[in-house]
Amino acid sequence: MYAVDNIGSNVMQGGSRRSAIYASLNWQHEDIFSFLKAKNWDEQLIVPGVTHWDAKQANFNHKAPLDMTNISVNYDDSALLGEDGGDFTLRQSPVFLENCRQAMMTGEPGFSFNFGDKENETLRNACTEVTSEDDSDVCNLGSVNLGNIDSIDELRAVVSLASKFLVCGTLRADLPYDKVYKVREKNRRLGLGLMGIHEWLLKRGKRYEVDDELRGWLEVYRSESEQSANAHCDRLFISRPVAYRAIAPTGSIGILASTTTGIEPLFAVAFKRRFLTDGTKWKYQYVIDATADHLIKETGCKPESIETALDLASDYERRIKFQADVQDYVDMSISSTINLPAWGTRGNDEASVGRFANTLARFAPRLRGFTCYPDGSRGGQPLTRVDYHEAQKHKGVEYEEIDICDISGKGGTCGS
Repeated sequence: MYAVDNIGSNVMQGGSRRSAIYASLNWQHEDIFSFLKAKNWDEQLIVPGVTHWDAKQANFNHKAPLDMTNISVNYDDSALLGEDGGDFTLRQSPVFLENCRQAMMTGEPGFSFNFGDKENETLRNACTEVTSEDDSDVCNLGSVNLGNIDSIDELRAVVSLASKFLVCGTLRADLPYDKVYKVREKNRRLGLGLMGIHEWLLKRGKRYEVDDELRGWLEVYRSESEQSANAHCDRLFISRPVAYRAIAPTGSIGILASTTTGIEPLFAVAFKRRFLTDGTKWKYQYVIDATADHLIKETGCKPESIETALDLASDYERRIKFQADVQDYVDMSISSTINLPAWGTRGNDEASVGRFANTLARFAPRLRGFTCYPDGSRGGQPLTRVDYHEAQKHKGVEYEEIDICDISGKGGTCGS
């Protein structure tokens, strides 16, 4: 793990963007308790009195252990079976409980749930949107912008066309080596996803939850994606896909489409975005979320009425339930990270670990994976919520962090 991580630190995109490497262990591995704390930078000394956490806060480019790598614990069927062969025991597992504590403190390790006929599908990243048990597998991904679709009939037509398009991609796309071609021909794995789900809800004045109307739309997404892909494969005399749907990370394309990403709620109506230039200099801008801006200006939606990921940080059960409810219609997995308050604050402290573990354990059989992010848990946090009206005043202006920050009233890492 350390060897691969060090390679990743030298091939970062643009010299500053972290690599996206994944490492995991099974929950029964003999090294699991060491693995659970592998990224506890606040406990890892560089010199007496100085930890990797301190160094990372002072300099985002500081190389902390495994900072290029996302880590996760794999849970299989054995984690669900009690002594009587049927009792649900995840919540009693010391490994699971410590995993929850670590995730609530540092955001890692994540959780990879592999149950039933999915038990061998462990080849995936921490968010687990693509799942396979075959080496050298490949998935052709695409996303439908639900926020821009007005009727269920339009959704059916778009899903049908998108599924056929992805099938064609499995015939045309160039691949790096022969085995990938062979596995693709066998599996023909498709990953038609959704984005703009929260925008769809906001436009209809709905809470962040899967209600009967949304279930109806998700059923069309599920059934039409399979029917259209299978019929198109039969028409072309090629193998049918082994999987059809995955909700992948849609951060960049969500920005391009001015919609909410994947199943994620709007992160914040307005925020301060930090970014690194030349690999050394931090700058920041005040940003009003494009989707929120559109809803406020075009529909008269009040900024304070929009539920955001940070608002829901204190209601993580609703976030987990939403993910589980959508997962019922997705045959691979969903990329989603649930925001939590900072460790040591109300709702995310030592006294909260048991309740959090019980909640996650209850939904685990319906999930494929789970990740969370406690506020401020990693150095270089790029986004910090700000007041909508304050952001309007500074919109479009670029600041350097050597200046005094309007949010914190001090220099250095603005917002900290």
